[in-house]
Amino acid sequence: MKNMVRGLFLFSMLVVCCSTIAEGADGGSYLERGDFYYNEGEYDRAIKDYSNAVSLKPDLAEAYYHRGLAYYKMDKYDEAIEDYSKAISLYPPPGEAQLYHNRGLVYLKKGSYDKAIEDYTKAITINPKFTEGYHNRGIAYSRKGMYDEAIEDYNRALSIRPNYGGAYFSRGIAYVRKAAEDFRKVCDMGDKNACENLKQLSEE
Repeated sequence: MKNMVRGLFLFSMLVVCCSTIAEGADGGSYLERGDFYYNEGEYDRAIKDYSNAVSLKPDLAEAYYHRGLAYYKMDKYDEAIEDYSKAISLYPPPGEAQLYHNRGLVYLKKGSYDKAIEDYTKAITINPKFTEGYHNRGIAYSRKGMYDEAIEDYNRALSIRPNYGGAYFSRGIAYVRKAAEDFRKVCDMGDKNACENLKQLSEE
């Protein structure tokens, strides 16, 4: 019964969106219907509507941003970066922190850690309380083997949000990897205890 009610509700919402577009298409109408498709996981349809929105209103930053989100969901990272960059260019300085953060996520996925760190830093500069910015910059630092910098960022995130479980988890991983590096150095010097501890860390 609940599924039927939800289905009827979604159908009625879609009819409203379609009728709005039929009466007089504009960028905002396509953006609205695109958001509907995005929330339903129909990313191809969402992208089509966002594309229609920007063709009608080329300066509609939200359409580029939302299309970037849809591309990201589809693992189309180059397209997502292009759209986030376009959206960033349309916002007045200093820009929108979430846009830089989301573009940083794409760079992180692509393994472009320096670019990810640069974008997270811009996001944090705009919004110094951006906990996800600190956390994800920490992840980028960690993947570069810069564990001290990573731990510092996780600490900053936790100072803002003390119950941030993800930051605790990521900090724990950074501590383990930093310890493994130290044990490996001493193991290479011939210390058997260090070699044993390194082995234990590798098995955990």
